Amino acid sequence: MTSALARADVHPTLDLPLFRDLLHPSRELWTPRELRELTSYVAGELTTPLLSVLDFDAGQRWWARLGLTEGVELWLLSWLPGQGTEPHDHGGAAGSFTVLTGELSEDYRYPGGPVRSTVRGVGSSIGFGAGRAHQVTNRGRVGASSVHAYSPPLVPTREYPSLADIPADIPPLPAQRLPLDRLRELADQEGP
Repeated sequence: MTSALARADVHPTLDLPLFRDLLHPSRELWTPRELRELTSYVAGELTTPLLSVLDFDAGQRWWARLGLTEGVELWLLSWLPGQGTEPHDHGGAAGSFTVLTGELSEDYRYPGGPVRSTVRGVGSSIGFGAGRAHQVTNRGRVGASSVHAYSPPLVPTREYPSLADIPADIPPLPAQRLPLDRLRELADQEGP
């Protein structure tokens, strides 16, 4: 559930002037650096409200949309031990995530490069461009959570059998420049 503002949707718990300003509703596209700064700031400075929203679901990864504009989508995700994503890319969208609680393992690959692995702990952030595929998993013993952002919003992801199957070139999927009403409708159907 989010409350609609002029040119932005905001989760009711974060309906604060500071958060609305952070979303820059008039910005059409965000760079990986801007997305990393956004997720890092939100995770670091809005921890208490985020923790009041946070939930865990044993059946699947849980998520809540925190904000949506025509240029960016922002999500809070939780990961119980063993929960994770399939190997995927973000269809040409730039992205970022910051670990809010716990730790997450990320295996990632750029086309033509080796598969690399890292463990990201609380406060760790990464911003990435369109040419990157990854798989994120909670391999720890306690629940984890993270704040994610993508621009342009709601570009479909592509899943792969493994990171070794990433093609030599990751072409962008067509990004639809949709009005906020349509983006809201799609976000409610799909999730992150």
